[in-house]
This record gives sequence, C-alpha cells and structure tokens, in this order.
Amino acid sequence: MFIAVRSFAKINLGLKIGPARADGFHQLRTIYQTIGLHDVVRVDVQPGSGIEIRCNHPRVPLDESNTCYQAAERVLKAAKASAKIIVQIDKRLPVQGGLGAGSSNAVATMAGLERALETKLAAEDKMLIAAEIGSDVPLFLIGGTVLGIGRGEEVYPLPDLPGMHLVIVTPPISVSTPKAFAQWDKLVAREAELTGAGAAGTINKFSQAVDAWLKERVFSQAVSASGPASGVPAMGGDRAETPLLDLVRAGIENDFERVVFPEYPDLREVKRVLEREGARYASLSGSGSTVYGLFPSGEEAQAAAARMCASGHAAVATTTLTREEYWKEVARG
Repeated sequence: MFIAVRSFAKINLGLKIGPARADGFHQLRTIYQTIGLHDVVRVDVQPGSGIEIRCNHPRVPLDESNTCYQAAERVLKAAKASAKIIVQIDKRLPVQGGLGAGSSNAVATMAGLERALETKLAAEDKMLIAAEIGSDVPLFLIGGTVLGIGRGEEVYPLPDLPGMHLVIVTPPISVSTPKAFAQWDKLVAREAELTGAGAAGTINKFSQAVDAWLKERVFSQAVSASGPASGVPAMGGDRAETPLLDLVRAGIENDFERVVFPEYPDLREVKRVLEREGARYASLSGSGSTVYGLFPSGEEAQAAAARMCASGHAAVATTTLTREEYWKEVARG
C-alpha cells in the first residue's frame, strides 16, 4: 500500500553568491522559505529488490539520477533493509523552476520510507544523506524560514517570519544553474578588472553584505545559534506587513538576477508585472525560472494571480508555511 507524503516547495528570500570554492561550488548565503505549493510523493515497499521511479511528468528522470532514487537507495542502506521500493511522483510543481521540487521530493521519499519500513533514522544521518543528494535538500528537513550557508546545504532554523501571501509565476523557460554560475564568475571577473578588487576584497564585501542583510535589517530577532533541526521561537503573527517593508528597505536581492535577467528578459518583465500588480517585493527564486511577488493580503494576491493568468502568465497564489505548519501538512499526507 502506497504511503503518500506532501512534498512542498521553497522560495529564496535573497541569495548572495560568494567566491568559488576549491570543490567547484560557490560560497552562498540565502534565506529559504517553505510555501504552500506541493507535489505528492507515494512510496511503497514490496518483497524483492530494486528501486522503481514513476512520474506523470515526461521531463522527470526515472533512473539513478532522480533524487527520489538516490534517497531511497541511501535510506535502505542506512536502515540495513532489503526490499523493492516503488516511488510514484505526482508532479504539480514546475521541473527545474527554482522552487526546490526535486530536493523536496527526495525528503518526502525519506519520510515515506521511514514510515513504510517502520524505522526512524537519526536526524544527523538524514542530514548527511540530504547533503549528499543536493545543496538545497537539507532545508526540507527543517521547513519554515531557514538560513542556508556553505553551498546552501548547511542549514539553520531562523525565527519564523509571519505568514505572507505570494503570487508564484513560472514561465516556460529552462534556466541552467551551472551556466548561471559560470556567467556570474565572468561578471565578477570583469568587475574585478575594472575596480582592481581582489579575491579578499570580494570575500570581505560579501561577508559585510550578509551580516547587514541578516542581522541589521531583515530580522528583529538575532539569528539562532542553534544547529540544524533545533527549536526556535516564532515571531509575533501581528507583524505580517513588517517583513515586506524590511525586505524593501534592506535592498535584499537575488544575485542571480544580474546574469539571468539579461539572458532571459522575459523573466525581468514578469518581475515588473508583479510589481505593477501590487507586489511589495518581487524576486527570482534560486536561479529561476520562477519569479514570485509578496502581497499584503490574500485577496490582493488572488486578484493579481487571476489578472496575470488572464494575460497569459502561469501564475498561482499561495502562502508561506511556518515550520509548525510545514510539518503539520507533511504529516497529513
């Protein structure tokens, strides 16, 4: 019997790209935020061996490259179990859209397998498995508002932002994340030639921007010093408007916009449309192609999404999920 797990999406509230690391990845700083849009992942355990992936979307790979396959393989090994695993993905989120759908699917597979195998992996083991699969997989083991550092895989729970209303727009454009990083490196190199700033200057400016962004402007509470999956206090729910204004005042932004928008001007135009529709803040999520806007109320978000759909945009209204809401919805299946 299949066990169903909801697999929620995320957006990036700002994304700062630092220098390239020795391992080929870039140093990153971002705030992840889980939202109410989701896929459904169904997991079944049968006698035998092997892993079978099924999906209703033609662009989702069904082989070892699928994140659900990788999660199932690692969970079986960690649990010292042998079985035939069938993972069925009901794809509702865009593929490679910047919403972390594949990463979320992997965590949903882990959760479904734990229930199906009647086992419970240690939190540390699940974090290690998640980090091996992908940079933004670990955030879905926390949910809510999450700080991502390193290459994005080192995650820490932040005080939850109050619920916010969003419009999510995913144009039919595929953005290559590796290509976007390569273009970013070229941009930084050109700017370094013009300004004479070396690597140390880039690192210092990067660190200063992150400190100002996280500690001074966006949050009224200090960033939690606790480790992954630790409890943190929630911010008061009567401050729903304040994060919108804080984001605008802080000038928080996604660095990928500087290289993705020139390459795909239609995405820049989507951001402008969201702003004209009344979004208090709009941004690319990840490297795209999803662009989102934050609205003061659910009614305004719904109305904006309806108008954008009528004009040909793939727009949908949703809300952010706090950590408690996220896990309540995941458990609901």
